[in-house]
Amino acid sequence: MPPVRIRERGKAKKGTMKRLIKQLFKLYPFRLTLVLICLIFNVFGNISSSVFVSLVTNALTASGISGTNPFVDVYTMKSTFGFMMTTNVTYLLIILGCIYFVGIFASWGWNRTMAIITQSFLNDFRKKMFSHMQDLPIKYFDTHAHGAIMSLYTNDIDTIRQFISQALPSLIQTGMVSLFVFVIMMSTSVWMTLVILGGFFIMLGVVKGVGGKSSHYFIKQQATLGKVEGAIEESMNGLKVIKVFSHEEKSCEDFDVLNEELRNYATKANIHGNIMMPVMGNIGNFLYILCGIMGALIYVLGLNNLSASGYAPITSAEQFAGIIALFLMMSRMFANNVNQFSQQIIFIVQGMAGASRCLDLIDEVPEKDDGYVYLCNIKKHEDGTFEETTEHTHDYAWKHLHKDGQLEYRELKGDILLDKVDFSYDGKKLVLEDVSIYAHPGQKIAFVGATGAGKTTITNLINRFYDIADGKIRYDGININKIKKADLRKSLGIVLQDTNLFSGTVMENIRYGRLEATDEECIEAAKIANAHDFITRLPEGYNTYLSGDGSNLSQGQRQLLSIARAAVADAPVMILDEATSSIDTRTEKLVQQGTDQLMEGRTVFVIAHRLSTVQNSNAIMVLDHGHIIERGTHDDLIKQKGVYYNLYTGAFELE
Repeated sequence: MPPVRIRERGKAKKGTMKRLIKQLFKLYPFRLTLVLICLIFNVFGNISSSVFVSLVTNALTASGISGTNPFVDVYTMKSTFGFMMTTNVTYLLIILGCIYFVGIFASWGWNRTMAIITQSFLNDFRKKMFSHMQDLPIKYFDTHAHGAIMSLYTNDIDTIRQFISQALPSLIQTGMVSLFVFVIMMSTSVWMTLVILGGFFIMLGVVKGVGGKSSHYFIKQQATLGKVEGAIEESMNGLKVIKVFSHEEKSCEDFDVLNEELRNYATKANIHGNIMMPVMGNIGNFLYILCGIMGALIYVLGLNNLSASGYAPITSAEQFAGIIALFLMMSRMFANNVNQFSQQIIFIVQGMAGASRCLDLIDEVPEKDDGYVYLCNIKKHEDGTFEETTEHTHDYAWKHLHKDGQLEYRELKGDILLDKVDFSYDGKKLVLEDVSIYAHPGQKIAFVGATGAGKTTITNLINRFYDIADGKIRYDGININKIKKADLRKSLGIVLQDTNLFSGTVMENIRYGRLEATDEECIEAAKIANAHDFITRLPEGYNTYLSGDGSNLSQGQRQLLSIARAAVADAPVMILDEATSSIDTRTEKLVQQGTDQLMEGRTVFVIAHRLSTVQNSNAIMVLDHGHIIERGTHDDLIKQKGVYYNLYTGAFELE
């Protein structure tokens, strides 16, 4: 088998954010537009409220000087921005209340809509990942750690959730607020705005330094978290082995090493992440003080103030109070806004790294299938002819549409030929070399040999889990590359050494072999596999619910269900890969009777270490390091007194 690769999280690929946002707008254009509108109103409301507070301050200051009633009398005064305006405090307060109301409604709107978008997007994203994963070749799963693949649907998807629901709105809001605030500050005082810009570059330096290290350690934390989860999963799967060999202490030591690594990265990540807010907050406080000092110097020294109204001195205390009040509010809002965004940098980095890994799965090239020959059910007539039918008739034919448009039907017989086949997993070292095998319809072909000799690899090539490097494999005279993979595999019934049962009833697990099978057909298949007796003794018979890969059944019972599943598939060709390895000798005899009935009229490939199960084979292939070194019937090979004879008589042990 090819080596398993474990890919750790690293930096996100370039363009990941653009691609993710593009998918969001493609799926939810109306809702995202609504979010942007709500964010604009929310930002406008927050900033406008500060402006109106400044106007109210000006009105009240003017009232204190003239001695009039600010809540009733109308005033004509010069605003902070330099233009003349006529208003009173009551009118300003009403407008301010309306602005706050609009801001609250907009905030509720974008938060609610964003929550819907986030969960809907993740739902669609998971479906897309899972659906695409079904189309990936077996090689992908052989070369990627299963724990790492599972992590995509948990940890990495969660980082995308944090990015979409928190970081992305904060990024948009920060951009809007910074733009509006910068325009207002430039319109109020260019000199004090330069102070803010200086502080802004200092903040950027802090974000780049502290935030960069924090992001680095958070990514390391996520990578180590995947290792810890993989170790826990491995320990749970091998719990019995751990206890049998009293390996608990060593298992704890191995886990402690990974857990300590996780603690180390998590501590460093949180230290750098947690100091970001107080550092940025104190920089903002210093900017607040510096702006006040700069404004006071401009007024006390009688310097000209450069703003939207022009280059002119501050002529009155009222004008100075309005400028200072508004600008200090803006500087505080600007600093808080940058500080708040700095807290989202971690989510952005993690989200992009997680999205990059998930998109890597989606970008994996699906299993290539250029086949154009299909499998169909046929109905035979007395004169030997047949026709295609939609009914399940236990008879099949290959439906071959030629390039010239001619349609040909070829009855499925189960004639399989491997002609000088070479195969390599990595393209360098040959696992099979010059292998030639033929199996006529109804024949039973057995493969024996040491572990790693290439027995299972041959069956993987027949069902095209992997494609050969050289040679030909023909099925009823048709090159299997021309047959649609789904139809090819539908014609092959497979019983593996490692059984896999799914959460569901016994009946549902048997029906997994052919979803349209009736209850009666499933029961008949269970009888063929000699599983019917033990099933009827279960608490609810065929309706007994199985969970945890059938953990409430014995290994032999699970294997019997696997054989019943193959029986109900009613495939013309059967592949039995150590199908009886988990069954005791007595049960094996019963199963052998059932499989003999199951194999009747079918082409069968058997992989077995128990040579007693292959004695009645039409041909036995002895493999060694990818080569067929002996072939013949049981009696022929015994007479040769070669490798098979030594295996059968136990003259030496397989290494």
